[in-house]
Amino acid sequence: MEDFTTTTPLWRWQSATAPAAWFFLTIAGEAADGIRFAAMSGQWLDKRGGFGSARVAATIGDTRWNTSVFPHRESGGWLLPVKAAVRKAEGLAEGDEVTVTVSL
Repeated sequence: MEDFTTTTPLWRWQSATAPAAWFFLTIAGEAADGIRFAAMSGQWLDKRGGFGSARVAATIGDTRWNTSVFPHRESGGWLLPVKAAVRKAEGLAEGDEVTVTVSL
């Protein structure tokens, strides 16, 4: 298992037509490059999903969960969705700087 750690702000995306909002961390730079390389290497090819996503385990504070990261065209990195249960458990709000470890 390979781990990639970064600190980045939590941001919110909301559709103009739907009431629900989604919260994300953008993983860019060296961590994004490491995830991309690991996800494309032979041993991790089975972790690839739809839309170019990669299955990962994510850890913020004491909370660890299984999820996927998705390619982010604007940053050249990855988007990590952060579900409500994680935000609540870790006391996170929009704009907070969050340290996350992504494991493949």
